[in-house]
Amino acid sequence: MRSKGIKTIAENRQARHEYFVLETYEAGIDLVGTEVKSIRQGSVNLKDAWCSIDRGELFVRGMHISPYEKGNIFNRDPMRVRKLLMHKREINKLFGTVKQDGLSLIPLSIYFKDSRVKMQVGLCKGKKLYDKRADAAKRDAKREIDRNIKIRNQ
Repeated sequence: MRSKGIKTIAENRQARHEYFVLETYEAGIDLVGTEVKSIRQGSVNLKDAWCSIDRGELFVRGMHISPYEKGNIFNRDPMRVRKLLMHKREINKLFGTVKQDGLSLIPLSIYFKDSRVKMQVGLCKGKKLYDKRADAAKRDAKREIDRNIKIRNQ
């Protein structure tokens, strides 16, 4: 059996700053050929992307895939709504959780798993300002401790 080669293309770093990620899911994306070629070049942006569930189907909105230079007439709108591919029972479970608990579905990263484009979708809860400050304080304290350890070891 072949091993799964995973190559990360883009990450949504801002999502981890703005939200607590409770669970993650893997979903396929419904793309056209020129979009896949453009993703291979790394021209995709997840910064303002979010997911929604309409009529039992999962969609990603706000994801920008730059047009492929050699794609001419085959290029699509860079900001078009794209369908995500997941099992129906997973989508129904997510729908219930999102509606009941007021959580959000946020794309965390996009990557190649062998030759297929996959997206990691996070079930997220929004952070308050004091949560963001606490995270920044922890990060600064850890950085300071690491710096002091490095100085003492020299």
